[in-house]
Amino acid sequence: MTDRPWLDQYPEGIPADLGPAPYRSLAELIRESFARHASRAACSFMGTDVSYAAIDAASRALAAYFQSLGLARGDRIAIMLPNVPQYLVAVAAALRAGYVVVNVNPLYTARELEHQLKDSGARTIILIENFAATLAKCIASTPVEHVVLTALGDELGLLKGWLVNFVARWIKRMTPPFDLPRAVSWRRALARGRSASLHEPDLGPDDLALLQYTGGTTGISKGAMLLHRNLVANTLQSQAWYDPAMKRVPAGEQYTTVCALPLYHIFAFTVGMMLSIRNGGKTILIPNPRDLAATLKDLSRQKFHSFPAVNTLFSALANHPDFDSVNWSSLKVSVGGGAAVQGAVARLWLEKTGCPICEGYGLSETSPSVSCNPVTSREFTGSIGLPLPGTWMKVVDEDGRDVPQGQAGEIAIQGPQVMAGYWQRPQETAKVMTFDGYFKSGDIGVMDERGYFKIVDRKKDMVLVSGFNVYPNEVEDVVATHPGVLECAVVGVPDEKTGEAVKLVVVRKNPALTEQALRQFCHDNLTGYKRPRVIEFRAALPKTPVGKVLRRELR
Repeated sequence: MTDRPWLDQYPEGIPADLGPAPYRSLAELIRESFARHASRAACSFMGTDVSYAAIDAASRALAAYFQSLGLARGDRIAIMLPNVPQYLVAVAAALRAGYVVVNVNPLYTARELEHQLKDSGARTIILIENFAATLAKCIASTPVEHVVLTALGDELGLLKGWLVNFVARWIKRMTPPFDLPRAVSWRRALARGRSASLHEPDLGPDDLALLQYTGGTTGISKGAMLLHRNLVANTLQSQAWYDPAMKRVPAGEQYTTVCALPLYHIFAFTVGMMLSIRNGGKTILIPNPRDLAATLKDLSRQKFHSFPAVNTLFSALANHPDFDSVNWSSLKVSVGGGAAVQGAVARLWLEKTGCPICEGYGLSETSPSVSCNPVTSREFTGSIGLPLPGTWMKVVDEDGRDVPQGQAGEIAIQGPQVMAGYWQRPQETAKVMTFDGYFKSGDIGVMDERGYFKIVDRKKDMVLVSGFNVYPNEVEDVVATHPGVLECAVVGVPDEKTGEAVKLVVVRKNPALTEQALRQFCHDNLTGYKRPRVIEFRAALPKTPVGKVLRRELR
């Protein structure tokens, strides 16, 4: 077996490694693309296209405004925005002015927001007014000095923007009362920036670009330090990998990506936004994918080619009565990431769209993409695919030593997309690195003889039943094939006899589904120790804003 057996499985034309990067920084990539594609639409939001030229001009003004505040190069700017055009402007402005972007989940509680602002040392925050009340509760305990407040319609032109903001504020009552006396409005910040001068510093590959906070599923949320070279590399790796699908887009059509995942999540940031900017593509911004009817209505008006999403979103859309109101015929690649894609969901998606879900894998610490199935495959493999160009992956034991091929162990990764470490946490960084410089993912997986990797489960989610390892993903995958099941999740619960037992939580598609019928199904399809001891029916599963099921809450 060669060191990289996966290279033999690469589709024709995909390089084994990336050559020298054509950009020294993300800022350079952004500037060049804005200039080259000025007349094209950069994004579409609420039926309005916003051009690259408009994003360019607004980001220059905002960058100059930041510099006029006296912020120093390398200062952190927190961005707490949903999928709105202002997000693209804010990221471009921060990076072009030499600052570090801190992505913040707008749905954070005051406690979570306070931790992230204090930990990152952010002196400036840009947020949408809908969530300003959260900041007001904790700002006094943070280092934040400057607040820029925007509203939903601020980049939609004067008339439409005013109307959207009026409806959001006064009809839908989306903005709870808040008190932030030092806040400056988005439009005022841009106006001040237009009359200020901008100095764009010469950023290098090793400058810090992003503090991407991990979900904090274990212990405290940590900031992964992503350098400019990490994000440039992952954008170019993604481009090389998706190239066979991009080539199938008819000449003259602008490559268009649906961005239903939140842009503050690293998967949407790189594979949605940065890849689209690099190619002069258009991003359809979906502000609230949980509103399935509105999402499908938005998509029914547009032609699109790429759809990165998580398993729960693919499932919810495919099962929605309005699904067929959308013309899916232009879809060239559906990328599943963020959490395991279930076989039953992949089969339904392929049947309804004709476009297979191409499952990939990544983490906040790896910018995020590490591996993916070839976009030329016509069927769902159940694996996380092959390492991307320039990426090395292996499976290791508890001591970081390689395990034999086909044996389960922890997946370890090396490549240009791997973070520089955790922000101000050298001991935490040391814990996740092997002696030979690989990043330990925390995921248990196996590699087959062709170099395809398969995730068995998260290390911490494994259930130990009488000494036998039970991987929740496997049980969930089986149960999800039952026609009466809409969604399910598996967790371990304490058990006097077996140490731990399997608990299954189910959301029914068919209200007539009984516990007895489900137990019989599990009996027929799972060996004894993998069968659920406890079955609970619920109306919904707890999820992150990205759509990952929160097993820790179920526990």
